[in-house]
Amino acid sequence: MMQAVIFDMDGTLIDSEPMWKEAEKQVFSSVGVEVSEELSANTASMTTREVTEFWYGHFPWSGKSLEQVENEVVNCVATLISEKGQPMEGVEEVLSFFQKKKFKIGLSTNAPSRLIPVVLNKLGISKYFHSISSSEHEIEGKPHPAVYLATAKKLKVDPSKCIAFEDSLSGIISASKANIKTVAIPPRSNFTDKKYEISHIKLRRLSDFTDFHLEKITNGV
Repeated sequence: MMQAVIFDMDGTLIDSEPMWKEAEKQVFSSVGVEVSEELSANTASMTTREVTEFWYGHFPWSGKSLEQVENEVVNCVATLISEKGQPMEGVEEVLSFFQKKKFKIGLSTNAPSRLIPVVLNKLGISKYFHSISSSEHEIEGKPHPAVYLATAKKLKVDPSKCIAFEDSLSGIISASKANIKTVAIPPRSNFTDKKYEISHIKLRRLSDFTDFHLEKITNGV
């Protein structure tokens, strides 16, 4: 039987990708980086540190350390989330679904740990979570499995008894490497992309998950 469910955060629980892009453009442009759509497309699944190193590699700046610039990005994202963060469709419904079934509920994100309470409080969903983990405290971010293994360990549940909800291929690979069953909730524009077929189940919104899907995962169908 499945015993726990672990959620990604950005793009899965909260529609924060536009805020990351806004903060990225605002902060990196301020130190002389030419933030193009083409290059920016490469940074979506990176950790904040990886994004900072990515832009520094293309447009080295002076006057501010990488840590300072990274912190400015995180602060900007935190402000934007607090001001206008919106939940992804079906967040409350899917969390309630698993809570009623006495599942342990965790969170595994590539985002810095200080953004986690900002998001959970903004959405009013802190009460649902038993454990949270950020890649910031792991050896590597997604697609490495470390952040998922960390959450499963905190929940005291074998990874094979966990289900992960993810919106990105990087996250799906991360959970799969941890031996966790995956549910993909792709961005609307990418829903038909075949890359998401590596996931056990693919849905349009979180609230589409039902007993049927739980049984399908449990029985390995």
